[in-house]
Parts: sequence; C-alpha cells; structure tokens
Amino acid sequence: MSERRYTEQEEALEIKSLRRIIAAYANYQDAAERDVKRYEWSFKMLPPAHKELLFHLGLKYQRLRWCISMNAAFIMNMLEAFEPPFDMSQYIDTGGHDHPSNMHNHSHVDCTHSSGRGDNPTISISISNSSLDEQHDNPKEGAKTHESSRETDYKKDEEDQMAGCSQPVGSNLGTSQGVDVSCNGDTNARAAAYYQDKDVSSSSAVDNVTPRHCTGSSFKLNVPPIDVDKVRCIVRNIVRDWAEEGQKERDECYKPILEELNRLFPNRSNQRPPSCLVPGAGLGRLALEISSLGFVSQGNEFSYYMMICSSFILNHTQEANEWTIYPWIHSNCNSLSDNDQLRPVSFPDIHPSSAGITEGFSMCAGDFVEVYSEESQESAWDAVVTCFFLDTAHNIVEYIEIISKVLKDGGVWINLGPLLYHFADSYGPDDDMSIELSLEDVKKVAYHYGFVMEVEKMIETTYTANLRSMMQVIF
Repeated sequence: MSERRYTEQEEALEIKSLRRIIAAYANYQDAAERDVKRYEWSFKMLPPAHKELLFHLGLKYQRLRWCISMNAAFIMNMLEAFEPPFDMSQYIDTGGHDHPSNMHNHSHVDCTHSSGRGDNPTISISISNSSLDEQHDNPKEGAKTHESSRETDYKKDEEDQMAGCSQPVGSNLGTSQGVDVSCNGDTNARAAAYYQDKDVSSSSAVDNVTPRHCTGSSFKLNVPPIDVDKVRCIVRNIVRDWAEEGQKERDECYKPILEELNRLFPNRSNQRPPSCLVPGAGLGRLALEISSLGFVSQGNEFSYYMMICSSFILNHTQEANEWTIYPWIHSNCNSLSDNDQLRPVSFPDIHPSSAGITEGFSMCAGDFVEVYSEESQESAWDAVVTCFFLDTAHNIVEYIEIISKVLKDGGVWINLGPLLYHFADSYGPDDDMSIELSLEDVKKVAYHYGFVMEVEKMIETTYTANLRSMMQVIF
C-alpha cells in the first residue's frame, strides 16, 4: 500500500497537536494539585467550630496528594514508553493552545501483526495523520466542551436507544438510558490518629519523573481544563477496560457482543479466521477479546489520548495487576466514605500478551471515515462491531454507509450504544455539523444501505462508573 508524504505544514500541525496531548498527560499532577489546594482553601474558610468538627479533612488532602502522585508515576512511565511518530524535538510550540486546522488528508499505513521479543506479541499500531487532529482529537470523551467526561456527557435526557443492524444477518444490541446530574469534584495529630489504621498511605509524594518526550519549555504549558479532563477520563477508562472492577461493565457491554459473534461464526478456522473491525476501540479490550475468540481483529481509534495508553497496556505491561491507580479521587461527590473515594485499582486484570490473541490483531490510529473510506477497505471485513461509537459522528449516515462498504457480502454489523450525539450542543461561529437521527431513522438509513435487522435488544449498562458511588447513571 502506498503512503502519501506529509507536507512540512502538515507535519508541523501534527507535532503541535501531539505535543499538546503529551503536555496534558505531563501536567496531570500539577492540575490535580491545584484542586487539592482549592479544597484546602475552602476548609480554611470554615469557622473554627466547623473546622473542629471536620478535623480529619486535613489528612485526607495529604492522602489525596499521595494518590495523585501514584497516578502521575504511572502516567510518566506510560509516556516514557511512547514512541512518537514524529521527531518531537522540532517545531517547538511558541504559544497558547490554539487548535490546529482540521486535517482531512491522510496516509493509511497497513495494519499488520508483528512479533515482539520472545513469546510476547507486539500489537501493531498504524498511524494516520488525521488521528492527531486536536480540534476533535477525542470524540468519545471530549466533543462536548461543557461536559468533562463520558458519564457527565450522558446526563442529558435522551429517549433514543441505539440499535444496530446486520448485512444480511446480524445482531442489534441497544441500551436503555437514564438521566444524570453530576458535580465537580491544617493536618493535626487528631487527624493522624483518626487515619492511622486506614489502608491508604499518607506518605509524601514520589518525585516527578520527566519522560524524554516532555523536556523543554514547550511542555510547561497552562493546560486547558478540557485537556485535563480528558486525561482523567482515560484513567477511568482503564478501569472499564483493564481492571477487575470493570468486569461488570464489560459483562454488560462486551459479553453480548462476543456471544453474538460466537453464534454468527460458529465454525472459525485457524487457517482462515474471520476478520472483525472495531471502530472506536478505546483502550483496546473489546478488540483483544474478539481476537481471543479466533478472529483477525483490528481496533480503530481516533483519540491519541486513548492510543498512547492502549499501546502501553497492550505492549509494555509485563504481568497481570502490574500497576495501581486511584481513579476516583477527582470527585468529592456521592462518596459513601473517604476510603471508597481513595481506594486503589490494579490493572491489567489479564496480561494482554498471554490472552491467546489471534495472529493479525492490530490497532489502527486515525479517523474512521478517512481511513476506512479507502478503496483497499471495500468488502474487507466479515464483521464490524461498534460499541458506544455511532453517536460520535458528525454525520451518522456517513458512518453507516462506510460500514456497509467495508463489509463483505453476508457480513455482520453488531452495534451497542446510545444516541447521545456528541456534537449536538456545539454553539458559536465555528459550529460543528451534527446530524442527529432518531432510532427509527437510523434503522431506515441502515435498511437503505442493505442491512437487515435480525436481533434487537435493549441492554441497561453504565460507562466508566464508580461502583461505590451513591449515584449510578444507567444507559
């Protein structure tokens, strides 16, 4: 497959975008520290009698700092392992957080499996230059700038439930939805005594680690709040995809998809395994599970926030439960106890390289529309699986058209997820196009492109939910 060369201007824009994403990761600890200082300031404003009643909060804030430092240590290790697709030493940012131009040209590098050292396979990651477009770098997590996370995105009152189609046979897995309302999230001897038997250490923070990609003044940025929120979304997505605590969500969302693939492809051959494309693959767990079933599986992801993290987990973890993070520390709302808020989560729950994946498993970075509109992708896939993906479209009709084109005759499309269109609330002079269809209209569009509905279900689930929160958002 041929590869179009980047122009100098395109490369400069891509590097600027990627530097901003790395800066958001590298500034995680500083942003979190500002939150803790705000908590402390609010505590200091209390009347003396109220401070006396809440004396333990001082040490809680120190525990928060320790948890933040543990999260930051993981992030810095992740950045250390990241190999940028460009020479990051050039095109130094000279100011601000301006969004680069939306880039529609791309070169789709062939996504193939390659062997790593020893018996551990390396997950091939292909780069499309459109994948670094910072204007909409993460439609799954950041399209709605007024909301900071997937769960807060879904607080909007939605009556539509997403269903999928098949061509000509397949499955439709929808979700029912609910309404969410969300909020943001003087140490003394008595506080120390209060917490001395608790299970979260209050030791001092670890030293900052500076990855080789984050040196230089260009990474000392005032990171926009939306970028800070995207990093925190990634931390929660780690729980959903790669922690034991996320098994409930995976059973609700991924298990029905895997069961349907098993039903539709009962006689899979090791010599000629069926192929499955997973757009909006996130951190890669669903694509990996499909590969472990005996499919040649390719995940496609637009967000480089996601891709940096998924590459680290898939290719650089050495054993199960190697890392520990504290994913719930950034919100003080709806906690049953401080210990619930500050509890650790270990990951990955399985060692990815030991999961029995089929040769050919890969992750492809790039915009779904641009990458899979290529002629080489026509009739290339036996199955397409979309999970919490369709509503990331500017034009959902275009998504369905491309899905129909990439499927072989008799191919299957399995979909699960809501219809909370991510660009529905874009306001201002640079409004993003957003086509927002009802479920009924989505089915009509799918029928137009040759799909025949075979199975339709409504499934209740959550997305990156804190299982110990007093409030749960059900889709």
